[in-house]
Amino acid sequence: MPMTDEELKAAIVAKAEKSPKAQLYIKDFYQCDPDSKPRQIKNIANLLVREGKLMFWSSGSTTMYAIPSRIQNEEKK
Repeated sequence: MPMTDEELKAAIVAKAEKSPKAQLYIKDFYQCDPDSKPRQIKNIANLLVREGKLMFWSSGSTTMYAIPSRIQNEEKK
């Protein structure tokens, strides 16, 4: 049974905070709930971007997701 939207939001934010990489591909979030469809996970991740809990990060060729404070810390190094 898929997670609720609120549970999925919490799982995505937790994964983004605990991941060794500061930036994550959308497919990295698929592991948060294997029962949820990829489109639902992408919609939730985009909702988190609109809420300011995640942000887009681009390498120029690929768009990734990250926690805003983690990106700022990485760029200061």
